[in-house]
Amino acid sequence: MTIATPSWRVETRTKASSLFGFAAIAILLVAFAAPFIVSRGVIQDLFFILTMLVLAQNWNLLAGYAGLISVGQQVFVGFGAYAMFGSVILFGIDPLVAILIAGLLSVLIAVPTAFFTFRLYGPYFAIGTWVVAEVVRLLLAQWKALGGGTGTSLPRDATREMMGVGLMRDLFGMKASQASDALTYWLALVLVIATIGFIYWLLRSKQGLGLAAVRDNEQAARAVGVDARRMKATVYLATAFITGVTGTLIYVQKARISPDAAFSVIDWTAYVIFIVVIGGIGTIEGPIIGVIVFFLLQNLLADYGSWYLLMLGLIGIVIMLFAPRGLWGLFSDRTGIQLFPVRRRLKGILQK
Repeated sequence: MTIATPSWRVETRTKASSLFGFAAIAILLVAFAAPFIVSRGVIQDLFFILTMLVLAQNWNLLAGYAGLISVGQQVFVGFGAYAMFGSVILFGIDPLVAILIAGLLSVLIAVPTAFFTFRLYGPYFAIGTWVVAEVVRLLLAQWKALGGGTGTSLPRDATREMMGVGLMRDLFGMKASQASDALTYWLALVLVIATIGFIYWLLRSKQGLGLAAVRDNEQAARAVGVDARRMKATVYLATAFITGVTGTLIYVQKARISPDAAFSVIDWTAYVIFIVVIGGIGTIEGPIIGVIVFFLLQNLLADYGSWYLLMLGLIGIVIMLFAPRGLWGLFSDRTGIQLFPVRRRLKGILQK
């Protein structure tokens, strides 16, 4: 007579997440084909959604997982964009190469920023990040070579002749402006995939467990050997790089920059916080839902002028009152569905 003994293994995947994986592949295939299917205006709208989603996922990683409530992420958007403009205008570097350079420079500026802001906690940290962003904005507004306070534009040929545009013109018969929009759209789509993939991998790793412990109770996490400061610094630098690259990509597409626009706390932080809060902070799915809702609201309410911001605020307050964990949190609590599951479960298998 043989006795069955249980064998245990840790699983995170669910049935819903497996089905979503196949659906996501189909969605991505259609998304990559979009420049050949839809109009240029739709591509620009999709580009906006994708770039805002990347910014929202990064802020969510900072606030929702590392517990770092920053209202100064516009510093990396603006600095990255200015670094790209400087590389192109002053040194003649191709905009696509300048995107990577700007991302690395954003990490460099994040190091002294972290040195000062990490000495602050809670609301003081939030205010500190905003102050740093304002200081950088004022400094770059003095940069006369890039237009000073009024800003400047990329040379006309910079985007028309950047790497890949000529190839797309020859292969697909696109106009230069259409090819440039398609190229930045594809880069934004790749950036979304890489960002979500990186965050999902991080949260499923041992470092992700440490990060969750730091967020929930930093003192307790330190007591069990988690290096909280190192974990927070790593996340802060990673988000600085991705946010800087995203800001650069946005301004390659805009081809025009000014300090007030590049360092706008409303465009690059307030809207991002709104997206994360209404979608669901501390989840990967939340910012995806939030950015879709935000885009729809923006198109519905944008004609109402200053009432637009008021209505956005009112909607945010109502959602926070009736769904504190956001729209996705409310849905997930009632259905148990998780598209990006990170919770580990023990599953027993009987073996003879």
